Amino acid sequence: MTHADDLRAWAKGVYTIEAATELLIRGFGGKFAAPGNPWVYTSNEPQGPGQVNAWIDFAAVPDEVGVLSGGERRFLLLAASVAEGVPVILRDVVPGLDRENLDLVLAAIAHAGGSHEHSDVRFNEDGSMSLRKGYLDSLHPWPRALRAV
Repeated sequence: MTHADDLRAWAKGVYTIEAATELLIRGFGGKFAAPGNPWVYTSNEPQGPGQVNAWIDFAAVPDEVGVLSGGERRFLLLAASVAEGVPVILRDVVPGLDRENLDLVLAAIAHAGGSHEHSDVRFNEDGSMSLRKGYLDSLHPWPRALRAV
């Protein structure tokens, strides 16, 4: 497994943690999910079933972003907010994101909200509801690849 796979395995099962982890893996070329960042932890010890090789301390992010650029800081604070409830003012952080990272943030919010697991419920003309098989697609899917602006 890759380091990104280890992080995804650690985050699995909690939509907000999954979304924030995916943001760090995909944004800025993955540099904020890489080992060596003060909020990324890894273990070189062999792990047994249910144990993880890597994890992210999102609560530590706000104390560690002072030396980064404005866009990087905004992106990381948004990820920390999605994962751990770190307070951010959207009016202050969203306008400073470039198009590629804004696309990722929109996908993260849709994922954190569980839109990829919403049931396909339809309202009939008579006002009754019917449940179709399967789930609806995410309101904003993760981009397949970051595209040039």
